[in-house]
Amino acid sequence: MLFLRLLLFVISFGFLGVAAIVVLYDIYLAFELNRILRRSERQPEKVAADQAAAAPTPPATARSSFRLPPRSAGPRRAIRWSAAAKLVVAAVLCSMMGKSILVVPDGHGAVRISQVSGVRPGTLYPGTHLIVPLVERAELYDIRDKVYSTTASENPRDKGLEVLTVEAREGLSVGLAVTVRYRLDPRHLDYVQANLPQPIDQQIVAPIVTSIFRDLGPNYVVRDVFSTKREEFHERAAQAITARLAEDQIVVKEVLLRKVQLPEEYAQGLQGLLLKEQEDDRVTVDQSIEQKKVKIAESQAEAQKVRQIKHAEADARTRVLMAQAESDSMQYTLPLKQKQIEQSRLEAEARKQTTIEDAEAAAQARVKNAEAEAQAKVIDSKAEKERRTLLAETQNAETIKGAEAAAQAKVIDGKAEKERQNLLADAEANEIRQTSQADAEKLQLEASALKANPMLVQLTVAQRLSDRVQIMMVPTDGKFFFTNDVLKSVQGAAGMAGMNDPPTRASGRP
Repeated sequence: MLFLRLLLFVISFGFLGVAAIVVLYDIYLAFELNRILRRSERQPEKVAADQAAAAPTPPATARSSFRLPPRSAGPRRAIRWSAAAKLVVAAVLCSMMGKSILVVPDGHGAVRISQVSGVRPGTLYPGTHLIVPLVERAELYDIRDKVYSTTASENPRDKGLEVLTVEAREGLSVGLAVTVRYRLDPRHLDYVQANLPQPIDQQIVAPIVTSIFRDLGPNYVVRDVFSTKREEFHERAAQAITARLAEDQIVVKEVLLRKVQLPEEYAQGLQGLLLKEQEDDRVTVDQSIEQKKVKIAESQAEAQKVRQIKHAEADARTRVLMAQAESDSMQYTLPLKQKQIEQSRLEAEARKQTTIEDAEAAAQARVKNAEAEAQAKVIDSKAEKERRTLLAETQNAETIKGAEAAAQAKVIDGKAEKERQNLLADAEANEIRQTSQADAEKLQLEASALKANPMLVQLTVAQRLSDRVQIMMVPTDGKFFFTNDVLKSVQGAAGMAGMNDPPTRASGRP
């Protein structure tokens, strides 16, 4: 929309420029035409003057009767005022359309002010809006956060900032460095435009902030403002500023008390007092440190005494426990030794018994192994004998069966060969019968086809004459064509065959 607005203004100026150019061009042409006409009028005058100079002087009546034609009072060419007026009207319309488009930038708000009814309610937020040109205008307001700051004393680095000083209860002046962050309430910009003085920063915010701090200053002494009640002073001022500016539709975000500048004399006295308090505090601290050292020494001696007593008691208890442990160990040592001897004797007996049992088991195993080997040899010999017997019997049976199978195979082959020959003969006979029957039927069909369409003979002859002949030109009357005789003979043979065929042959039986 911003581009459209700019484009409308450019078009408006373009129309105005074109209108001015048209008018100026017409005026220029009109003056050029007048100049040319004047030049053409002067030439007859000059000729008449020359003639008058050459001729004798006419009488006065004759000279007075000669007059020049009157010169035109205005330009001979009309100026296009109507076209120029139309262009001006178009320019005015484009300008009005451009002025009717209002573009509110980011961080701003606008209020419509009517020339008839005054400030109109509602806020125009960032974006594009339409207004009535020449009747309404828009007033922009910055609705972003703003900062109002003061300084506590004159400082070259803080140029342009107001020095804020307040009087404490003692009558001393205290400098305050304050920062207030605020913004206009965008929902009530119409109220701000209609009721508040402009600019708001200088006319409202600055006087309210300074007056509130100066009103609260006499309620506190300098030392309270500087140290003990600084937070309370800051909170009360922030609450009062927020409430007071909220009445004027100004939203306060934050109030900061950056610095408190004390008077120079008070600062020097306070510094001396602080030094004395620090000295007093140092002495008090030294005394407390010495007392603590004494207490620490006493507690260390007491702890050393307690540690020695505890160490002696621990040594006595350790010796008693060691003696008791030795006596207890002697009580348990003898039974343990006896148990160890008994266990060694039992282990020796167990090893002896295990050795005897192992020897007996080995002898029995060797006997059993010998018996098993003998039985295995006997079984193997019997199995070998039976295997050889069965092998001989199997070979004899296979020989006999092979001879019988060969004889039976020869007989079967002879029968199969005979049957095959019979079947081949039957098949050949059947094939001959079927072929002859098919040929007879083919001849009958060809005869009937030739009878119905005699031109097939010519087609057949043309196809069988040569592989390279594809088309034959035949006279329409059939004269001098060598197949006419063949066609007639074939048709006659076909007719005779149809009359001489018996009924069985016509029916297709062999």
